[in-house]
Amino acid sequence: MLLSGCQGINTGTSTANASSGKAESELLQDVGDEGLDLKGKTIGVATVGTQHFWDREAFNGAVDEVKKLGGKVITTDGGRDNTVHAQNHEKFLTAKVDAVITILGDQSVDPYLKKLKDAGIPVFAVQHPGSDVEADIEDDAEQGGKDVAKIVGERLGGKGKIALFNAFEDSLSYCGARAKGFKETIAADYPGISIIQPELAEKFQSPADDARQQTLNLLQKYPKGEINDIHVVCWDQPAIGVVQAVEESGRTDVKVSAYDAGPDTLKLMAKKDSPFIANVAQQPRLQGTLAAVNVGKHFAGKSIEKTTYVKSFPVDGPENAKKIYKELGYDKTSGPIDK
Repeated sequence: MLLSGCQGINTGTSTANASSGKAESELLQDVGDEGLDLKGKTIGVATVGTQHFWDREAFNGAVDEVKKLGGKVITTDGGRDNTVHAQNHEKFLTAKVDAVITILGDQSVDPYLKKLKDAGIPVFAVQHPGSDVEADIEDDAEQGGKDVAKIVGERLGGKGKIALFNAFEDSLSYCGARAKGFKETIAADYPGISIIQPELAEKFQSPADDARQQTLNLLQKYPKGEINDIHVVCWDQPAIGVVQAVEESGRTDVKVSAYDAGPDTLKLMAKKDSPFIANVAQQPRLQGTLAAVNVGKHFAGKSIEKTTYVKSFPVDGPENAKKIYKELGYDKTSGPIDK
């Protein structure tokens, strides 16, 4: 079990079952980089974007750790465009880097990862598992989906109707796992709750504005008593627009839930009488940091788990949102939660 910690500043040692190829994180003291050295190495770091808090934190965690270990960094930013993100990996082939850290992205990235592997350049991933990746760092997405489903199910008293924003279930593996965990838990444990069909598809770019308009339309279609919760399956940015629409419409009967729980959405949850009731907070900076640690371990000849799960935190209601916000250090990096 790889023991890792909060916000990229705590971890421990690996004792995972080798047969599983997976590890799960807890909160300890360091990231396990003692004695690692990337001096003389050039590491490419590719991220799908830096506009979203999650992406930016994972990117910064990877870049800072490579630099800490003495390596040189070449970076690319896909600007929240998966095709651009995929094509950016060509730059690392041209530059003949020693290793690549790839962060997020859909299947369009995979052919480029194969090219890198075929060229003898090892790839280490954040939330992008695959046969051409040496090791992947992620949260346990299916369990996270289950956790948020339980919060929503209990908050609704086991009865009601839920609308889903679920654009990426089929294109992103972690989104599929989050959707699976959520849907299966609702179906198994809360048979009195149904999911409205068809599901909604949020946009990857300008997600809050898009989700706000779609939610306004949805609330016109479903009057009071016909919809009880709107859940954003895979991330939290659309939920900002969902909350805006619910509040603008005066629909105090409709709750909102999501996944990722960055500081902005935790602040929304913490507001008095917020409709935003459930979320799952991750540790994106730590995930990026641990991907860079894996690079260091690779060049040190140390064993690496194929998949490492970093601890996430289910968030249930305003008081829990305040607690998690502080626990993850956002009070120091993003200001007080009540202001």
